[in-house]
Amino acid sequence: MRFAIYTLGCKVNQYESQAMERELLRRGHEQGSFEEPCDLYIVNTCTVTAVSDKKSRNALRRARKLSPSAVIGVCGCYAQVSPEEVQKLEADVVSGTGGRMVFLDRMEQFAKDRIRSVQVDNAFRRREFEALEAGGLGNRTRAMLKVEDGCVNFCTYCIIPYARGAVRSLPLEAAVKQAQALRDQGYREVVVTGIELSSWGQDLKNGLGPRDLIAAVCRAVPELRVRLGSMEPRTVDRDFCDALRDLPNLCPQFHLSLQSGCDETLRRMHRKYDTARFLESCDLLRAAFPGCAVTTDLIVGFPGETEQEFEATLAFMRQAAFASMHIFPYSRRAGTPAADMPDQVPKAEKERRANLAGALERELRQAYRGGFLGKTLPVLFEQRDSLGRWTGHTPNYIPVAVASSDDLRNQILDVRMTDLEASGLAGTLL
Repeated sequence: MRFAIYTLGCKVNQYESQAMERELLRRGHEQGSFEEPCDLYIVNTCTVTAVSDKKSRNALRRARKLSPSAVIGVCGCYAQVSPEEVQKLEADVVSGTGGRMVFLDRMEQFAKDRIRSVQVDNAFRRREFEALEAGGLGNRTRAMLKVEDGCVNFCTYCIIPYARGAVRSLPLEAAVKQAQALRDQGYREVVVTGIELSSWGQDLKNGLGPRDLIAAVCRAVPELRVRLGSMEPRTVDRDFCDALRDLPNLCPQFHLSLQSGCDETLRRMHRKYDTARFLESCDLLRAAFPGCAVTTDLIVGFPGETEQEFEATLAFMRQAAFASMHIFPYSRRAGTPAADMPDQVPKAEKERRANLAGALERELRQAYRGGFLGKTLPVLFEQRDSLGRWTGHTPNYIPVAVASSDDLRNQILDVRMTDLEASGLAGTLL
């Protein structure tokens, strides 16, 4: 059968889609596109916001319209927490956030007997990490390496603990083997990721933590760039930086989850740090990794956020001098404590704050990137842009474009940065 996979949400979902892609190809199926008629579609859903739910539903409807008789399977976080809603959209096979290979079995079975099924377990009862084969069979530039699943932080705005369950970790030795396999497949960069990467190792109870895992992966594949997924700020302490600062293939880009630059708002969110602790992490990283990019996520318009609290967040953005940020207006998510909090911020006001924060983010981003003009950085090239230039990323994840008639895909080449553009830097090959 010809299949296509549509993936929404985080890097963990990307990893799991890559694993399903590999397995379907191994079983003899043919890969197609979600923009064309296929025999089998998979929608790997996200439920982090109400908007994510809507996108997941739209993707399912689009697949049905493209090929009315196709097998349509829906998995992921939205399907885990709202299987009844997905079933009403006439999905043929509904699964959640576990049992990916069984999910594929059920889709193949539906193609034979046309009997629809819903099979969603209780995520909190899971105790084992579901090991999948890392890497897809498409672009060989960058692959995800999922090493952790689950989260027990229970932030007041977040539904993900209910979708993913308790913390489960891929053992260190298995993570190393997967990284080596990705190297052997021809990848040039691996992104170490998880639902809550900072929780890696808690369930293994062997005294190892995230810094041990990261160091082991870096040393096992010195030929690959190793990039880290999102981390909780408290993970970054002096021991973390001392253990990793001398690893030449660790990318100096650190995504620390912030959500608000106001301590009062952070308390209502049930975050386990304050702005002073967050700033300490930034300072430690910049001392250990000069020129590193510190990136983050920000929610504006959280319930109860006053104008003064929002102004405090803007001031903190400047103080932290982020290299880039993902900014979201708060989205009310049914089933979370924040959805029932008083003083919900009106939609228009949330959008105004998101626009103001977005303008400041662009200013900070350009200031960070502009600091590399005239410097030479290695760039991993990935594809051509609309102008025919080759584009890729520096170790600190600055997008770079160069003009070249050669095929630069998957090559790491030195580039002298000459121009600051809205999309990143432009330069010349050395």
